[in-house]
Amino acid sequence: MTLAARDPDLVELMDDPACDPERLRATLRRFGTINRFVSGWGTAYRATLAPFLRTLDRPARVLDLGSGGGDLALRLARLAARDGLAVRWTGADPDPRAHEVASARNAPANVVFRCTDAATLVATGETYDAVLSNHVLHHLGAEVPGFFAQSRELARGIVLHGDIARSRLAYGLYGVGITPFAPGTFLRTDGLRSIRRSYTRPELQDLLDRDDPGVWSVERPVPFRLLAVSRSGQGERHA
Repeated sequence: MTLAARDPDLVELMDDPACDPERLRATLRRFGTINRFVSGWGTAYRATLAPFLRTLDRPARVLDLGSGGGDLALRLARLAARDGLAVRWTGADPDPRAHEVASARNAPANVVFRCTDAATLVATGETYDAVLSNHVLHHLGAEVPGFFAQSRELARGIVLHGDIARSRLAYGLYGVGITPFAPGTFLRTDGLRSIRRSYTRPELQDLLDRDDPGVWSVERPVPFRLLAVSRSGQGERHA
């Protein structure tokens, strides 16, 4: 096996509609612990999202696309509440199995979860101050350009898409580090497959520049993570 190139043909176990529902629920619930350690969203929140939200002179609306079990929206909601920021958070995921897990969480009143996707939200005219996603990009195939375009159409301000930076070191460290958390879940198999499906920083920047040159930048907020950033959402283009 080599990690020199993406392996987009790999299928993750949790993406199988017929996968074990208990293992899937356990995986979605345990993502919160894993993401806290490796996702880099604490850094992205402090360096990019929170400073943007502070520039608004009104309560903000933030959308998490592909929100899965809801852990990221809830984590960011806690951070924003601690900082005194007024934000309404929406987690959107088209998979009813993920939506079920997210909806069962003890969410505060300013966090809601919807079983829907970006295209539907665009079609119904929804807009948000910030749009973000975590671990969505490596799941996408030919629909990648549409997803990027839809996320910008939904955003009045900033768009942030976080994902894994593919590397042999990330693969090796994850394979060892995930072991205590993996029993009863798909975390080890799917995590390693996710790394093999993911982009390097130059690959992702090249992909983004094909349709929207100069619109996106790809940052590395923490080791082994990528953050695609667009600061020119549709509200700024048409304000």
